[in-house]
Amino acid sequence: MHINGKTVTFDNPPVIIGSAGVAGKKEGEGPLREDFDAIFDDTSMGQPSYELAESAMMHDAIIRALSNAEISPSEVNFIMCGDLLDQCVGSCFALKDLNIPFIGMFGACSTMALTLANASMLVDAGADYCTAGASSHFCSSERQFRFPLEYGGQRPPTAQWTVTGAGAAVVAKQGKGVKIKAVHIGTITDLGIKDANNMGAAMAPAAARTINDFLKDTNTTPYDYDMILTGDLGFTGSKLLNEIMNIEYNTDISKMHNDCGLMIYNLKEQDVNSGGSGCGCSASVLCSHILKDMRNGKLNKVLFIATGALMSPTSSKQGQPIPGIAHAVLLEK
Repeated sequence: MHINGKTVTFDNPPVIIGSAGVAGKKEGEGPLREDFDAIFDDTSMGQPSYELAESAMMHDAIIRALSNAEISPSEVNFIMCGDLLDQCVGSCFALKDLNIPFIGMFGACSTMALTLANASMLVDAGADYCTAGASSHFCSSERQFRFPLEYGGQRPPTAQWTVTGAGAAVVAKQGKGVKIKAVHIGTITDLGIKDANNMGAAMAPAAARTINDFLKDTNTTPYDYDMILTGDLGFTGSKLLNEIMNIEYNTDISKMHNDCGLMIYNLKEQDVNSGGSGCGCSASVLCSHILKDMRNGKLNKVLFIATGALMSPTSSKQGQPIPGIAHAVLLEK
């Protein structure tokens, strides 16, 4: 393992030997319906609360990922998961019966990249198997950060739709699968955005900073990648990201860039305003569609950058801005 700037590169890259992405009904009606490992028409998952429904989805994604990797929970050294709920209770209740050493992580919508990066470093340090995952649920997130569903408030064009979904990936020392060549832990970036209905504007500066830092650390250009994939910027944030990269960093990523929040929904046909967001957005898209395309040879080199808005109900009520964070993981076939 080598550290250059903020980027960690691996001499013996860890391998994603199994993954799974699951989604709710609305997500299953979008363009990626054929790639999800499971689609749940009943997004309550038969549970008495939306929070427990989210836990059930996360549990399902983990079990499917372990099955695809052909290993049992008892073989996993550490599991890293996170969500948007207070104290990451979505992950806690998803994992409490699996008897796997658990590391809870909060990175807001950047959590999938954060858990995957840390799982990779633990495997490089000697662990045999680590599992990384993240989840979100539209109903539990709305109740946490905005208004009760019964309120029926109108959503402005910049607002994003929190994805009901989860993703998990099993990382191993060796095996057949997609390699993790490098990881980059992002730096908090705060430009003073306070609008909780414009997450894209809050996260785009952090995404631009991480992409620029990663390209410098690795001495690469956007054209060295098949795709530069951000997590949860949606339409507004993606547009801002490209503007920031051009104006502030003199780098054009537009031809290589895509965003999970744009891929998971059909913005013209589904009522999702600026696109998808939430921990489950990049987690479900990466662990299903993207990794399947890489295993099938449609993509060979993907720079995955999940983005997060580091806000809480308390900080927002106190009038504090919304800092952004973005972590990166370099994936190669």
